[in-house]
Amino acid sequence: MRKQEHSLFYGIDTITVLTYTLLVFMGWLNIYAAVYNEEHQNIFDTSQKYGMQLIWISSAFFIAILILIIDAGFYTVFAYFFYAFLLLACIAVPYLGREVKGSRSWFRFGSFGIQPAEFMKFATNLALAKYLSNVNIEVQTTRRNKLADLLKNYRNTIIAVVILGLPLLIIKILQDETGLAIVFIAFIITLYREGLSVNFLIAGIFSAILFVLSLVLASQTLIIALGIIGLLAFLFIKRSRKNLIFVSVFFVSASVVVLGTNYVYDHLEDHQRIRIDVLLGRGTVNLKKEGYNVNQAKIAIGSGGFFGKGYLQGTQTKYDFVPEQDTDFIFCTVGEEWGFVGTSTVIMLELFLILRVIFMAERQRSPFSRIYGYGVACVLFFHVAVNVGMTIGLMPVIGIPLPFFSYGGSSLWSFTILLFIFVKLDANRLVILR
Repeated sequence: MRKQEHSLFYGIDTITVLTYTLLVFMGWLNIYAAVYNEEHQNIFDTSQKYGMQLIWISSAFFIAILILIIDAGFYTVFAYFFYAFLLLACIAVPYLGREVKGSRSWFRFGSFGIQPAEFMKFATNLALAKYLSNVNIEVQTTRRNKLADLLKNYRNTIIAVVILGLPLLIIKILQDETGLAIVFIAFIITLYREGLSVNFLIAGIFSAILFVLSLVLASQTLIIALGIIGLLAFLFIKRSRKNLIFVSVFFVSASVVVLGTNYVYDHLEDHQRIRIDVLLGRGTVNLKKEGYNVNQAKIAIGSGGFFGKGYLQGTQTKYDFVPEQDTDFIFCTVGEEWGFVGTSTVIMLELFLILRVIFMAERQRSPFSRIYGYGVACVLFFHVAVNVGMTIGLMPVIGIPLPFFSYGGSSLWSFTILLFIFVKLDANRLVILR
C-alpha cells in the first residue's frame, strides 16, 4: 500500500485524464482532416500542421507528467510568482515579440512561437485561488468552505477583481487580443461560487442585456424607456427616501451603460464593429466579405447532416472554403465530416470534462484547490461556449480555440497546464486525508 502511495499516479483522477486524452486524440485527427491534401498524406509529416500538432501533443503529455511529479505545494507557494512573471511577459511581448496576423502577441524563437496571454489564464487562476484562500484562513468564517463573509467585504472583492482585470486590460490594450482578454471575465463565476453577492451577478446580466439593446435601439428611445420603468417602479413600491435613491441610481447607471456602449461601439476598429453587426443582423451583410466566415461555417456544419459525409470526405473542408478551419473553426470540420452525431459527441465530451472538474472541485478539503478547480471549469466552459457559438452564428467571431481540439502549441500547452495542476491538487487531497 505504501508503494502505491508513492507512485506517480497515486490518487490521479483517471476519468479526467482519459477524457483529456480522448479529446486531444480526436482533435489531432480532425486537424489532419482540416488540412488534408493528397500530396501530403503521411499523418506523421512534421512539415504539415498535423505533424507539428503531434509534436505539441507529445510535449503536452511530457508537461502533464512533469506537473504530476512536482509536489502540489509548489503551485501554492509560487502562485504569485507565476502571475507576476507572465504579467510582465504580456507587457513585454508587444515590444519584443513578433507580429502574427496583425497582433503583436507572440515570442518567436526560430519556427517556435509562444503566446504568453494563453498561459496567463492558469497563472491568474493560481493567483486568485491563493489570494482568496489566504484571506479565508485569516477570517476563519463559520461557514464551511465558504467565503461569503469575505466577499461581502468590498476591499477584498476589489482586490480579487484587480487580479482578474490587470491581465484583461494588458492583453486587450497592448496586444489587441479581444478574444483572449475577455476570457478572464469567466472567473467572475468563481467569485460568485465563493460568496460574491448575487446582486453583482444580476447587475452584470442586466448590463449585458442593456449592452445588446443599446446596439439595436436608439439611445434616446432606450433612455426614455428606462425612465418610464424607473417611474413606474417608484409608484408601485413603498415610497421612501431609500427607494427614491435606489431608483435614481438605477436610472443613472443604466443610462451610463447605454451611452457608454454607443461610445465604445463608435470607437471600435472597423472589423470589430462588422463582427457585431453580423451577429445582430444590422444592415445588409455581404456574404463575400464580413459575413463570409460565419456563412461558410454554417454551410459546412449543415452539409454534414446527421451522420456526416465521412472522414476526409468534407468538400467545404477539403477545398478551404472555411477560413481558420484547423484553429478557431475546427468545429466546422467535425460538423461536416461527422455530422450531428460527431458534433454532439464533441460537445458532450467537453461538457463531461467540465462537470467532472466541478465534481472534483466540490470534494476538495483545501479552499485553494476548490477555488482553482472552479477557475478551470469556468475557463473551459467559456472557451467551449464561445467557440461553438461563433461557428453557428450565436456569438461574435472573436477567435478563441476549442479546448484540446484546435491546432496550436500555446493553446494546448496552456489548457494542459491549467487542467493538470488541478489533477495534481485533487490527488493531493488523499495525502491530506492520510
